[in-house]
Amino acid sequence: MKAVIIAAGKGTRMKPFTLSRPKPLIPVAGKPLIEHTITSLNNCGITEIIVVIGYMKAQMQNYFERISTQLFQGLKITLVEQNEQKGTAHALKFVEDFIDEAFMLINGDIITSEKNFEDVLKRYDQKSAPIFSLTQVADPSNFGIVDLDADDRIKKIVEKPAAENAPSNLANAGIYILPPQIFDAVKETSVSSRDEYELTDSIQKLIDNGFSFYGHTLSEWWVDCGLPWDLLRINEQILQESKLRNEGEVEEGARLKGPVGVGKNSIIRAGAYIQGPVLIGMDSEIGPNNYIRPYTFVGNDVRIGNAVEIKSSIIFDHTRIGHLSYVGDSIIGENCNFGAGTKVANLRLDNKTIKVTIKGKRVDSGRRKLGIFMGDNVKTGINVSFMPGVKIGPSSAIGSEIVVSRDVSANSFLQIRQDLETAEWR
Repeated sequence: MKAVIIAAGKGTRMKPFTLSRPKPLIPVAGKPLIEHTITSLNNCGITEIIVVIGYMKAQMQNYFERISTQLFQGLKITLVEQNEQKGTAHALKFVEDFIDEAFMLINGDIITSEKNFEDVLKRYDQKSAPIFSLTQVADPSNFGIVDLDADDRIKKIVEKPAAENAPSNLANAGIYILPPQIFDAVKETSVSSRDEYELTDSIQKLIDNGFSFYGHTLSEWWVDCGLPWDLLRINEQILQESKLRNEGEVEEGARLKGPVGVGKNSIIRAGAYIQGPVLIGMDSEIGPNNYIRPYTFVGNDVRIGNAVEIKSSIIFDHTRIGHLSYVGDSIIGENCNFGAGTKVANLRLDNKTIKVTIKGKRVDSGRRKLGIFMGDNVKTGINVSFMPGVKIGPSSAIGSEIVVSRDVSANSFLQIRQDLETAEWR
């Protein structure tokens, strides 16, 4: 069976990271997001994948050109371009020429356990009919919700119903096995109220015309990766499942406790205490005398200096975290440089959940512990402090001794203007 991954969108809610890269290439737990999905599909026996690309297509093309010779032996990957991003049904128009039988479709925003893909394929083998994956949600108003009959066949898909009107708490999980007739339904699909061509509208057309779509409720973890803090949850889940190996150098006096992966040519200096699950990439240097706490991923060629503490965070490649710094529950972009004593606050004084500005609106993350989201190529001076939930745009600089309590746009320089008084001294 072939698989199609829709990965063309701009990921505007994922800024500042998607200002520098397409969302599928954001690194989490040692790999770009899309590579985790491809690895799972390949392990489940999928031998041909079609990826729909669009935003920053050159980066996607370069990535797949590189991995095609390094990874996934025996797997054929074809890229097709969605020249305008007009919705999931619109994306399918570009893959029709590659499909002549039932196929798996995955929304590129979905990151999930490998077992969920296995179970969807097994369910299809049992039913020999289209499959629509589902997940239980607490708030139906944020999802497409299904109405099932007694045999788990889908009667209707209701988009974002009010909680009191929802037919169930089973939401569209973004993994399908579709018949080739879906392409005819796509051609008949009208633009939605969101000004997009929605795949669920096309599926509803097939259902109305007598096709049986069976709902399958996923049993393992699943994340709709739409917001920056979702990356931290995905990182945690994947690190929990990963088989981590130490291929680097650990000096005498350093301690690794629990599952810790250390990449080739990386060194853990004396006095470092690393409590897994933690993954450290290649060519990185940790320590001396620092504390790396669980669910942290440190990329390649990263320097974590003396007396630094990192908690439950993602540190992209080529970044430097200067000595006497603290980073908690945060995502730090590529090629950043922290001046000594840079601190990230990840807890409000009143212990309330932390809000983040997303597309101009304040959004409650639902998390009591949350730090910052820093884009690529950001520098800080000494003793900079960041308040919880702040976003820092790429290629910015933060002057010394500043408390950053609001978002910083890209290419900005923050500085304090001081009035210094000079007096005679004895």
